[in-house]
Amino acid sequence: MGGVEDQLDIKFRLNDGSDIGPKTFPAATTIATLKESIIAQWPRGKENGPRTVKDVKLISAGKILENNRTVNDCSSQLYDIPGSVTTMHVVIQPPSLEKEKEGSDPSTQNKCVCAIL
Repeated sequence: MGGVEDQLDIKFRLNDGSDIGPKTFPAATTIATLKESIIAQWPRGKENGPRTVKDVKLISAGKILENNRTVNDCSSQLYDIPGSVTTMHVVIQPPSLEKEKEGSDPSTQNKCVCAIL
C-alpha cells in the first residue's frame, strides 16, 4: 500500500481567502512540519506573518490539529477522497497578545478592584 495512496495534496487557506499550495505531503508528516512549511512559504507581502510553529493553528474538518499528530492521524473519510485536495485553514496567533501576557506585572494580577457606590 505504498506510493500515491500514502500522500495527500494539501492547500492552506489564509484568513484573507488566499491560499498557500496545494503541495503534496506524505501521510506520515507531522502537523508541526506542516506549520513549518507554512512559515517558509508565507507570502512576503502579507503582514502579521507567523514567526514560530506556536504562532500557527491549523484547522481541518472543524478541529484544531495538534503538533505531535500526523496527517494520517487527522485524516477523515469526509475529505480523504483519492485525487482531491484537502484544505486546511490557517489561524495566526497575534504576537502582541503573547507580549502582553509576558510583560504583565505579576503584582497586579489576582487583585479585585471593586467600587461600592
